[in-house]
Amino acid sequence: MKHTLTTIASASVAVGMAFSLTGCGAGDPNAGADTVTVGVTVYDMSSFITQGREGMEAYASANDIALQWNSAGGDVSTQANQVDQYISAGVDAIIIVPVQADALGPQVEAARAQDIPVVAVNTSLSGVEVAASVQPDDVGAGAQEATQMVDALGGEGNVVILEGPLGSSPQLDRREGIDSVLAENPGIEVLAHDTANWSRDEAVNRTRNWISAFGDDIDGVISQNDDMALGAIQALREAGIEDVPVVGIDGIEDGLRAVESGDLIGTSLQHGTVELATGLAVAARVARGEDVDTEHVYTMPAVTAENVEDAMTNVVTEREAFLQELPALIDENLDAGNIAYEGLPGQTR
Repeated sequence: MKHTLTTIASASVAVGMAFSLTGCGAGDPNAGADTVTVGVTVYDMSSFITQGREGMEAYASANDIALQWNSAGGDVSTQANQVDQYISAGVDAIIIVPVQADALGPQVEAARAQDIPVVAVNTSLSGVEVAASVQPDDVGAGAQEATQMVDALGGEGNVVILEGPLGSSPQLDRREGIDSVLAENPGIEVLAHDTANWSRDEAVNRTRNWISAFGDDIDGVISQNDDMALGAIQALREAGIEDVPVVGIDGIEDGLRAVESGDLIGTSLQHGTVELATGLAVAARVARGEDVDTEHVYTMPAVTAENVEDAMTNVVTEREAFLQELPALIDENLDAGNIAYEGLPGQTR
């Protein structure tokens, strides 16, 4: 599979096919003396990652960063090759949103041997030492969505659970949070749980199978992200089921609109625009030798019908204005120590 890699410096410019580009660290003649080149490899172009890419591009344009981008399409070997290529190109830092937490040990060690800092963002890398990490509080988010479901069901009912890629840190941590809440609510029974790999389409098929197996016994759907939650809603509606509550995580545009319409009972706002841009800011500071905390946690605020309009402001309705203000926000958040802050009601730095 071929992937297109783009470089973004003071403007976003497509410069050819996968890994045919150069950046500052690889001899880019157009890069300024202070430009740093950061290579990014992500597990796939989900809605969350697409949102995050926009945030990274906005931050890069404002901070003299040449951003190189590639998606692994869900394939571990592809991602390993992408990291190898970044090392060969001599980038100044590498950001990894991994397909699989334990699959890139040799690549991370090779980067360290070349003094190229590796920053894990959104999903942790296990068994290796990274230069910095920007991670969501996935245990807290899992507990938060499970609590929303318990409240919706009044503490009694049968649920199914849609999970992320098995063995990934978000899947494991969100499940830990979910299980901690369900353990305190014995009236909730889990009929089935399985992965749909963050995919809306896979979630449609998984939920269809559960509807065939359990029918009216399904009282609720707990989904570890919004895309899968939306797939579950589609399958339920196709089956003529209207009254089964569904909950998700991420606060992507479609997820927020589903909360607004009542199709989702709630979500947890993991604003990819903010989180991934923060990862880029940390990587750039490390590459430049600046002082920066190397461990950051993104705490997700709960989104319900009561506050969804506020969440929609930065994600959807006033997004262009938010992107313009984003670089300053990211730097202020890093200095203050609260990387999730974006001025929503109830948030404090």
